[in-house]
Amino acid sequence: MMNGVTIGQAAAFVGVTVKTVRHYHKLGLVEEPERDSSGYRRYGSAELLRLVQVRTLAAAGVPLAEIGPLLDADAALFAAALADVERQLTERIEELIARRDTLHRLADGDRALLPDRAVALLERMPGLGFPADAVAATREGWVLARALVPEGFDDYLTHVEHALADPRFVALIKRGAEAAAWEPDDPRIAELATAIADHFLANPAQLKIVTGLQARTEAATRYKLIALHGEEQGSAAARGIALVEAKLRSAGIHLPRPDSH
Repeated sequence: MMNGVTIGQAAAFVGVTVKTVRHYHKLGLVEEPERDSSGYRRYGSAELLRLVQVRTLAAAGVPLAEIGPLLDADAALFAAALADVERQLTERIEELIARRDTLHRLADGDRALLPDRAVALLERMPGLGFPADAVAATREGWVLARALVPEGFDDYLTHVEHALADPRFVALIKRGAEAAAWEPDDPRIAELATAIADHFLANPAQLKIVTGLQARTEAATRYKLIALHGEEQGSAAARGIALVEAKLRSAGIHLPRPDSH
């Protein structure tokens, strides 16, 4: 070994090129060892440690201009600087993990648009007896709601989670999904609207499904976009929603009106 390793061996040990080691020497980050009797510069443990320190800090994102003073600082300052570098690395790691998770979510259209809680609820709905078109309509409504009222969407999901545990609520909403195929003048629409409104009034926690998002909108337009998404004017579904809202308003529940601003 002749009291050390060559520059090529030192570079391989640290994981850099010989050119990089020479660059470190040029910047004064690592002192060049003396030549031995054969004319070779031999790197001992002290030089190798310094190379490892410089390489590690540089790989962690510390600018080369800051590495020298950092390594030459006293123990307390060096420890504080290392803690700061570690904090920055942790932030970068968390950001990269978030980006990776986003890439994974792109493979699933629902998860690219909705949080996992919402996707889990959509996946539960078929098991509760909701037809595929009702699940798809719910998904569209939730995507729109999250886009228009993001600050209230998490609370909204909590209200929906609790409501789906109530068989009476589930039965009424399933009936509402069936009503979309009825004629707009079907007398059953008014009966169903009354039953739904009465259920909401008797269950204030579930009423928040209707009032929670609209309370966070500064304009009625956004509320109507969410409430009537995908429903044609004059359809059975649109008439049913209008009747439920009218009954809730008559009971003192505040809901934006179609012509309000």
